[in-house]
Amino acid sequence: MRISALSKWRCYIAIFLTSIFLTACGGSSDTWVYASAGWTATGNLITARQVHTATLLPNGRVLVAGGTINGTTALASAELYDPATGMWTAAAGFTGRYGHTATLLPNGKVLVAGGTSNGISAIPSAQLYDPTADSWTPAGSLIAARQYHTATLLPNGKVLVAGGSDGSNALTSAEIYDPAANSWTATASLNAARQYHTATLLPNGKVLVAGGAGASGALDSAELYDLGAGTWTATGSLHAAREYHTATLLTYNGKVLAVGGYNGIVELASAELYDPSTGFWTLTPSLTNARYGHTATLLTYDGSVLVAGGFVGASPLFSAELYDPVSDTWSLTGGLVYARGGHTATLLPYNSKVLVAGGVGVASVLDSAELYW
Repeated sequence: MRISALSKWRCYIAIFLTSIFLTACGGSSDTWVYASAGWTATGNLITARQVHTATLLPNGRVLVAGGTINGTTALASAELYDPATGMWTAAAGFTGRYGHTATLLPNGKVLVAGGTSNGISAIPSAQLYDPTADSWTPAGSLIAARQYHTATLLPNGKVLVAGGSDGSNALTSAEIYDPAANSWTATASLNAARQYHTATLLPNGKVLVAGGAGASGALDSAELYDLGAGTWTATGSLHAAREYHTATLLTYNGKVLAVGGYNGIVELASAELYDPSTGFWTLTPSLTNARYGHTATLLTYDGSVLVAGGFVGASPLFSAELYDPVSDTWSLTGGLVYARGGHTATLLPYNSKVLVAGGVGVASVLDSAELYW
């Protein structure tokens, strides 16, 4: 018997003993861990966490903020990773939350918005992290409390927040944060209410929102936000309805690669490309392993995309795969040191490695971190 998308998310953020966790969610009991070429362990997080955010700062460090351990109580802690030492240090604490967004602003500060503090209701608060002062300050309040939304830095330096959930229903509303005024204003609403979707800034300045979950389940619809007009218009639909997927802008051809996810019944191995010049999606070769709750990182040094971890059912994955946009092919690369899903992945300009941190492991939420090279 298949579990619902909501049940899958609850499993995603639950922490129990292995047998309870996997039995409740229908996963396997595979519990081994292995190391392989391509991934190496780095310093552990101070606090195990999942459903957190990770933001690359101008000084090359990575800010990890919030998250949860037990799927109910939000973490108010934040920490900084220094790629030069491979160690984490505590950063100033903030209002506890998970299911939030974190966006690096042109002024070097990080805007954290929304989320949930208790796993039920969304919160409207927003805060700014100043890396120089290691401090948090208020950034106004969202017009609508929301969690599992998207936040996109626009060409004018403002931030577009779209969709999400208030804790009960998916939202159509969208709003814009102005760093100069430190305030939020409403903009046009999405055509379809959605959460667990993706939002990608296109080279033409528009924002592509794709998939997600609405009142009736996973969505195949996509739409474009036009900053100049302040409006949303429908664009070509995905070939597969999907949520908990990833979307990555390719530097090679300006297309958007949507990968994996969950369609309300099964995890997906399929991938597809959105062409902004035509407004249509085309299927591309599938992943070797179906997955949701994974990460996808653009490797700027060669234009490929690293997809790592995720879940099948409630079982976290070791596997990682590389997409080559030139040959339009996938290839397996070394597996993660620890199977994980619901983690973060950040490309480090310091050494061109990818930092993966936290997430849900086989038996518990993880404090471990590792580097792909």
